[in-house]
Amino acid sequence: MSKILVDGVEVDVPPELTLLQACEAAGAEIPRFCYHERLSIAGNCRMCLIEVKVGGKSGPKPVASCAQQVKDLPPPRDNLLNELVTKSPAVKKARQGVMEFLLINHPLDCPICDQGGECDLQDQSMAYGRGGTRFDLNKRAVEEKFMGPLVKTVMTRCIQCTRCVRFATEVAGVPELGATGRGEDMEITTYLEASLSSELSANVIDLCPVGALTSKPYAFNARPWELSKTESIDVMDALGSNIRVDARGDAVLRVLPRVNEDINEEWISDKARYAEDGLSRQRLDRPYIRENGKLRAASWGEALAAAAKALSGDAKRIGAIAGDLACAESMKATLDLFRALGSPNTDCRPDGTKLGGGPRQGYLFNATIAGIDEADAILLIGTNPRIEAPVLNARIRRAWLRGAEIGVIGEAADLTYRYAHIGAGSDALGKLGGFGDVLKRAQRPMVIVGQGALTRADGAAILRAVGKLAAGLCKEGWNAFNVLHTAAARVAGLDLGFLPGAGGKDASDMLKGGMDALVLLGVDEATLPRAGTVIYLGTHGDAGAHRADIILPGAAYTEKDAIWVNTEGRVQLGRRATFPKGEAKEDWTILRALSGVMGKTLLYDTLEALRAKLIADHTSFGNVGYAPSASDAASFDPAQLGVEGKLAAEPLRSPIADFYLTNPIARASRTMAECSRLRATPERVAAE
Repeated sequence: MSKILVDGVEVDVPPELTLLQACEAAGAEIPRFCYHERLSIAGNCRMCLIEVKVGGKSGPKPVASCAQQVKDLPPPRDNLLNELVTKSPAVKKARQGVMEFLLINHPLDCPICDQGGECDLQDQSMAYGRGGTRFDLNKRAVEEKFMGPLVKTVMTRCIQCTRCVRFATEVAGVPELGATGRGEDMEITTYLEASLSSELSANVIDLCPVGALTSKPYAFNARPWELSKTESIDVMDALGSNIRVDARGDAVLRVLPRVNEDINEEWISDKARYAEDGLSRQRLDRPYIRENGKLRAASWGEALAAAAKALSGDAKRIGAIAGDLACAESMKATLDLFRALGSPNTDCRPDGTKLGGGPRQGYLFNATIAGIDEADAILLIGTNPRIEAPVLNARIRRAWLRGAEIGVIGEAADLTYRYAHIGAGSDALGKLGGFGDVLKRAQRPMVIVGQGALTRADGAAILRAVGKLAAGLCKEGWNAFNVLHTAAARVAGLDLGFLPGAGGKDASDMLKGGMDALVLLGVDEATLPRAGTVIYLGTHGDAGAHRADIILPGAAYTEKDAIWVNTEGRVQLGRRATFPKGEAKEDWTILRALSGVMGKTLLYDTLEALRAKLIADHTSFGNVGYAPSASDAASFDPAQLGVEGKLAAEPLRSPIADFYLTNPIARASRTMAECSRLRATPERVAAE
């Protein structure tokens, strides 16, 4: 630790801190535009100027506090500690001069700028700028750039902080942004004026400290003070990114990231941010019953009576399947209802993954998402994290930048970092070669298996083989076995035991047909049976609703208080931002009403009572915000995972064919449809 003075206050700080961080550790506020704690140092804007006093004397000129570390300060002189001065007249004058330069060419767009009310330039010009300007020449103008359907550009506002350039290159791993020209002619642009291709591209909007990069779908929709802000959890993948849902009235207008260092840091994927317009399109807002081959609107009483009649037959010929967006409460209510009816046919794995039935360690990301930062060797099996969990992929890229070695068994996709391609098929697990030695030498090795490997016919054999490999790499306090899920509902379903009971059928068997009645909790990504009565409880008129005989409209993830469990087993609470559309209701209340009609009334009337029962039956749901971590690696037993079997040579492929269209909400989104179309035709440029 190093002792320094900050505005006369003595502080003890690590020598690796920048002067800016040291000042903030002492409680001093330092303005900045180009500096960002998650990006490399650029030192472009000079807004963070401070005075450095050595031996009680100031240097010849102010210092950019972001570009110098505490350990770079000269040794103290005359028994006086080095002092950082942030509020002297010289510092004030220097900052006013910098702000004056930054505003020379900045247009007076504040009344029409979408950044208004959330603009760093506005705030800092008020706090640190002069009351006028000495420049009265014509301002420069910059031609707008095409960056795709998500990012709107007004590049005349750009102050060349290069945050967007550094993010695209360092975090997203897609170096498609850069600067051309020098001095007054400098411009930020995409190479060949093409659209940004990263799944994390819209994070540059949050990073931009001015209104140069703003949200194209959100343009001119609202001001920030008009919106109600609700902290919630993203369900577009299984990462459980922390988000803030901004709504006005009954419409969700935007989704922004919240900081959670253990999960998503401060990034979210483009799908998490922009699929929100799908929440208001193609919605199911009233019950329907199919008569004479056509769906007709019905009352809740009619729909529940019809569903009760369909489920009143042989308990062995009725079943329930939970889809990718089902919350823990709805699955718990469904499970309790079907067990009360005597049916063992329940499953939360419509994709046929071979997980479940064993210890919790057998289906979690045991090393935790934050544990990727410690990893020095990572083996990816049957997964493409770039499209399955883009924010997690950014962590893997950061580990690679720090020296971690990456190996891949599966398709050779562009993951934004270099890796050793070991083989395409699961048989490569027995032929690791040199990368096997890398894993053995590693202090913190990770083996990550994805659903592309576990949903195959040999998925159970792959699971056992991967478990054996990871068990040999486990160390005290470190479990190397990790499962990357793609469905937000999957871990909660496995924790609940939403699996076939004794003698029950799994999802694959139920979807083949032969059931008298089948309840689908938002199942839209599976081939549905033609025979039998299908009762669909969901939010959108997607595949499940098209096949359904009875439709019970439910609430989307922004319209209910719900529990979600992410891929590492962390229990998180999503909160309601708006109310369900039309006559739609929260899923668990529909199931509670159905149980009453069937004479099998569930034992809870409120959400609090349901959650109390949930936690009493499954204690893991009471550990909100807690990830199990790898502390119990010694008890990891691969013999409880999968089965012994032959590994096939067929290539392993990610289950996600189109990143932008993975669920009913995303498929209803116009923005996601445009992104998908642009990804399919990357040659489209600004000229269109």
